[in-house]
Amino acid sequence: MLLDLGLLDIDGVEVIKKVRSWSNLPIIVISARSEDSDKIEALDAGADNYFTKPFSIEELLARLRVIQRRLSYMASKGVGESSVFENGKLKIDYASGCAYLDGQELHLTPIEYKLLCLLSHNLGKVLTHTYITQNIWGRSWDNYIAFLRVFMATLRKKLEPTPDSPGYIQTQRNWL
Repeated sequence: MLLDLGLLDIDGVEVIKKVRSWSNLPIIVISARSEDSDKIEALDAGADNYFTKPFSIEELLARLRVIQRRLSYMASKGVGESSVFENGKLKIDYASGCAYLDGQELHLTPIEYKLLCLLSHNLGKVLTHTYITQNIWGRSWDNYIAFLRVFMATLRKKLEPTPDSPGYIQTQRNWL
């Protein structure tokens, strides 16, 4: 998706957030807004790249080729793997980006879905705060641990029928 932030009826950042709530579609922002804060807000909302007008068509085409290579790699990597994960009553359809519990679709935020996928790909492993925050937000800062705890708590509420006996997400305290 090529997206200009200066839309008439909705802010482009809101469009990014809405698209990210249901899709991992690559999003490239093309905008006249050149302030770092505008770029950071769009990228943090889920944009994959940001161009400030005017820009070079050759550079745009090169960045589109990078995205195409990444998508091709991801598609070829997934050829031998199942696109569906199942564990008890939990089912994750990676191809559609949906998760189900006991046949009912779970309404997850993009971060909750990323967490669930990360956990499913590491079934049976103990994951550190650093590992999780690095994989979810791309960096490991101390203040992300507080965010992680909030997202994990909301994800647990959606997954676990009885919080006292968790079946899908378990916390290992003082593991090291």
